[in-house]
Amino acid sequence: MEWTGARYADKPTAEVHTWIAAAPTQVWALVSDIELMPRMSSELQAVEWLDGRSGPALGARFVGRSKHEALGEWATTSHIVEYEPPSVLAWAVEDPQHPTALWRFTLKPEDGGTLLRQWMQMGPARSGLSFAIDRMPEKEQKIVFVRMREFEANMNCTLEEIKKLAESTEASGEASL
Repeated sequence: MEWTGARYADKPTAEVHTWIAAAPTQVWALVSDIELMPRMSSELQAVEWLDGRSGPALGARFVGRSKHEALGEWATTSHIVEYEPPSVLAWAVEDPQHPTALWRFTLKPEDGGTLLRQWMQMGPARSGLSFAIDRMPEKEQKIVFVRMREFEANMNCTLEEIKKLAESTEASGEASL
């Protein structure tokens, strides 16, 4: 990610992608299992479905508990705002109409495998990062840039873990045929 001088109000975004040697349905099984995500993240600690749900659906809600060395510990409620198996899974953090962040996975069949993308947008609603910006408004662009770099690095780790799991499942599936 290059320096953009973005401010929080600009709703900065990050996107990463990888190609996976597995069918979209196999990759979807991993992506849509959000309770698996804490295993792939240094920040996300736990995820729990709400309202008696056990998996994603449009409007379903889940709580995510996170931890960051500089930002502390917190919990947020997310709402599934796009659900199109096996292609798109997206959620809005806190208020679906005015979220603190938007997150999206997209899967596309490509070259006999799956192109997996993860995208996120910060804001427009205030988040925990807003408090750091409030304390040091003159450093807002640097604070936003550093946080976006952290998101990008964590997203790359998540996609690499999904790739490893999907490709090992694909290989073991082929071996058992």
